[in-house]
Amino acid sequence: MRVLLVDDHEMVLQGLQAMLSRFPDKVDVIATATEADEALRAVGEGHPDVVLCDVRLRQGSGLDVCSQIRTLDPQAKVVFLTVYDDEQYLYQALRVGASGYLLKRVDAHELVRHLENVCAGEIVIDPTLAGRVAASAAHLQSGEFWPGARLGLTQRESEVLALLVGGMSNKAIAARLVVSDDTVKTHLRGVYRKLDVNDRGGAVATALREGLFH
Repeated sequence: MRVLLVDDHEMVLQGLQAMLSRFPDKVDVIATATEADEALRAVGEGHPDVVLCDVRLRQGSGLDVCSQIRTLDPQAKVVFLTVYDDEQYLYQALRVGASGYLLKRVDAHELVRHLENVCAGEIVIDPTLAGRVAASAAHLQSGEFWPGARLGLTQRESEVLALLVGGMSNKAIAARLVVSDDTVKTHLRGVYRKLDVNDRGGAVATALREGLFH
């Protein structure tokens, strides 16, 4: 398999190269890239079978890079390798055409096996996230994918509300979810509107009254 590695941390790239060099009969790392433009050039020049990419890059989003790669070279498979074990990232990755979403704790043998499966046309998902997705699917008939789904809350709004109920400030919520304060405020406005309340106290009271969190 011809593999391109994309990560904005040089040490991570070196570690991945060392890991994959143990499988010279299965993997050929043709190039590495730390930035989006560099990754796209490498795809255009090297036509890798698989691009192993982080979700977040200093100079852009790995999700955007995936979309551009799929347009530039539809034969190239994109697999995200990241520390972010967030279902929202997984769903976004699949929507932009990724063939896999793995966490960086994966070991070398598992990683190579996953890459082989991707080249065979499969979609690979880290077992930790796959279990959560399966649990969400089990609630399909009830329509309650996550607390508050029946009230119109998105999954992220539900997460913000749960932290709000837990007494966290906007700044603390932003740090926990790795988003900006403004993003938290945007989600809270959506929560207030959908719960028909005007403030944090009203949102917490409604959440408890509706039994959204225990």
